[in-house]
Amino acid sequence: MELNESVKIILQGLALGFSIAAPVGPIGVLCIRRSMARGFKSGLVSGLGAASADAIYGTIAAAGLTLVADFLVSQKLWLGLLGGAFLFYLGVKTFFSAPPEEKTRQEKGSAGGDYISTLLLTLSNPVTIFSFAAIFGGMGAQALPVYSFSAFLLVLGVFCGSALWWVILSASVSLMRARVTNEVLLWVNRVAGVIIAGFGAALLFQVFAGN
Repeated sequence: MELNESVKIILQGLALGFSIAAPVGPIGVLCIRRSMARGFKSGLVSGLGAASADAIYGTIAAAGLTLVADFLVSQKLWLGLLGGAFLFYLGVKTFFSAPPEEKTRQEKGSAGGDYISTLLLTLSNPVTIFSFAAIFGGMGAQALPVYSFSAFLLVLGVFCGSALWWVILSASVSLMRARVTNEVLLWVNRVAGVIIAGFGAALLFQVFAGN
């Protein structure tokens, strides 16, 4: 494979990953809230969890692993229930969270927990596979074998594009963090909690309405 072609594939994946991550959904709200309450590291690690899930689903779509995709879609009831319930729980927990002490402005939390929570939340939406499959198909990349170097480059680009968005978002919010008072942060917790819980309730409604 020529270098120009490799660069082109990576850039395609980069644009795809960035465009899929950029719309502010529950993960974006969660990342913003964690960046404001815990700092850049927490927001970035949370975003990388979502980027890893995007890379996993991108791999499934790029490799044409229809059996895996079909299995995940067949389990959408349980995945939707778990994802919706977890989002609702996070929303309620966030709503009632008290701001950290203003002197330290560092809410407790672990990087591992931040990463795992957003990874599982993003994976709980198997419909994402169809988005990747449709876009990959339009790019002529669908059904590439998993060992294909082109598929590897494309998925690498997806991960880097998604990660780039989370770096930008976390850094931007963290820059404003020092200027945020505890009163403002309290309202951030409440608004973010309502939004996140709302996404969870909407997901649960969709699950029950579709069955």
